[in-house]
Amino acid sequence: MSDFSALTLADIRAHRSELQRREDVVSFVRRLAQGRIDLVRDEQRRRASGAPADSRDLASRLADVFGQQHGGGSARPPRETIVPTDDPLAAQLDELCAEFNFEDLDSLSDSSLSALDSALSLFEQSCSRDRHELFEQIDALTAELVRRLKEGGAGAVLENR
Repeated sequence: MSDFSALTLADIRAHRSELQRREDVVSFVRRLAQGRIDLVRDEQRRRASGAPADSRDLASRLADVFGQQHGGGSARPPRETIVPTDDPLAAQLDELCAEFNFEDLDSLSDSSLSALDSALSLFEQSCSRDRHELFEQIDALTAELVRRLKEGGAGAVLENR
């Protein structure tokens, strides 16, 4: 939707807030997928080098992965993020990991580990595309709010709340 003329400012703000909540979920689950990909690839590197298996549980290893810096992230300011644990996207990631026995990384065959890496990568790419589309919609709604503010001044925006 790019024509927002029929929407009130309250409608635009509500729609933008809903999209931001959805983007929070997609970003969070995407980061979970990236962390799991990192663990799979660490296991692949460990096997290639002949190093002994990591004796720590996956939760400890995942915490280490999340503690690492990966790129600059979004230019958008951070917001409080509350992601429901029963969100369908999070459940989809959990089901994918269960299907490929993610919890047993050390015991997976090399081909199963590679298949898990591929499946997680496709999932992460899908989340990235969804996130990009959400950003475009959020940016369009924000631009409409700014346009109305410039055209009507702060008084017009406050009146239409």
